[in-house]
Amino acid sequence: MSKTLFDKVWDSHVVKHIENGPDVLFIDRHLVHEVTSPVAFLGLKNRGIKVLYPERTFATADHNTPTRNQHLPVKDPLSANQLRALEENANTHGIPYWGLGHKKNGIVHVIGPEHGITVPGATIVCGDSHTSTHGAFGAIAFGIGTSEVEMVLSTQCIMQPKPKSMRINVNGELSEAVTPKDVALFIISKLSTSGATGYFAEYAGDVFKNMSMEGRMTVCNLSIEMGARGGMIAPDETTFEYIKGREYTPKGKDWDAAMEYWSTLYSDDDAEFDKEVTFDASEIEPMITFGTNPGMGIGISKDIPLAESIDGSPATYKKSLEYMDYNEGEPMIGKPIDFVFLGSCTNGRIEDFRAFASIIKGRKKADNVTAWLVPGSHKVEDAIKEEGILDILTEAGFELREPGCSACLAMNDDKIPAGKYAVSTSNRNFEGRQGPGARTLLASPLVAAAAAVTGKVTDPRELMHEEAFA
Repeated sequence: MSKTLFDKVWDSHVVKHIENGPDVLFIDRHLVHEVTSPVAFLGLKNRGIKVLYPERTFATADHNTPTRNQHLPVKDPLSANQLRALEENANTHGIPYWGLGHKKNGIVHVIGPEHGITVPGATIVCGDSHTSTHGAFGAIAFGIGTSEVEMVLSTQCIMQPKPKSMRINVNGELSEAVTPKDVALFIISKLSTSGATGYFAEYAGDVFKNMSMEGRMTVCNLSIEMGARGGMIAPDETTFEYIKGREYTPKGKDWDAAMEYWSTLYSDDDAEFDKEVTFDASEIEPMITFGTNPGMGIGISKDIPLAESIDGSPATYKKSLEYMDYNEGEPMIGKPIDFVFLGSCTNGRIEDFRAFASIIKGRKKADNVTAWLVPGSHKVEDAIKEEGILDILTEAGFELREPGCSACLAMNDDKIPAGKYAVSTSNRNFEGRQGPGARTLLASPLVAAAAAVTGKVTDPRELMHEEAFA
């Protein structure tokens, strides 16, 4: 019987199928951080049980961590308590723990792939919605709640209804300055934030075949923003080359055996999907959001749509524009901005910093812009320094911060002030997401860089063809 990639991985991990109910699914890798794990570990303590497979569990500090002076005690009492609890729980249960100052520390969805924890055909969960990132490797990865974190810690299994399957094809060649972030924002703008609800998406077509692993991670990361349970891309030579030789990937004969299995992970030619959509790559230009959900995005050269032209409630649409202090029909280009944030599990990898640097090289940060440039891990931070990117940033007037989730979700010191506009490479732009009253414009590292040096929303293509100024 023909199967989709999703079916192959899911079905191979079903421990028990409950008639008219969920499947009991075995979990290969469990990632934990300081925010969603304390109550789960407390549940284990109250029940007097241990983590079943500590070697399949990995802990890092990221959400509540400061991105400056990480060598000093954390000032916020709640954050400090959560970080302390994670360290204590990891030590109690023999779980690898990469806290502040550890060379492997970083955002959970950045360090997993970096160290080979993420591999094709695996099931991966974490108490974080953007766990879908790991699907870029041909894994089934999704976020879970705190009670489910406790379930996986204690049984290495989870009860889940099997989602429907969806394939998203993007064929053709991308235009200049169109990045994986733009591809994802384009798809979400077409499908809406609920268009993939109930589905697990597979991304296919020319565009994804030609994408780097960093780019694929960005796309899969944003799957949740269109309502999908997760997203995945079939592993190929790009995947295998990326993971080979990393710390936790198989070695020697184990690698050969793994490759035999991994090479079977693709959707069969005649596999049937519950839903399928196709887009033309040539239709995509650099994207930017103008509202208060990731689906409210447009090509950067376009005007803000009129309420009558959009699906959904006009009243809700106008409320969103009121929050942003924007009007229907206005162009986005030229809109003033106050902050730029480069980072997060969406765009905090070395490829993103290379893209940012390609625009700001030879230019200067705009005086009206506060820029927070936050690597996703110490490994990324090291690469920024080794490749000379830090020199470019410093020369242009930017400062590199220390790894962490930072301004993505404002659970730390990096909060956008009320009423201020931030061009952000993160994943969500809901009201207050980056701080109470903050106004977020989601964009790619190229668009963020163009805004950082001009002080306003700017099409990066304009800067790519003009001589850099001193």
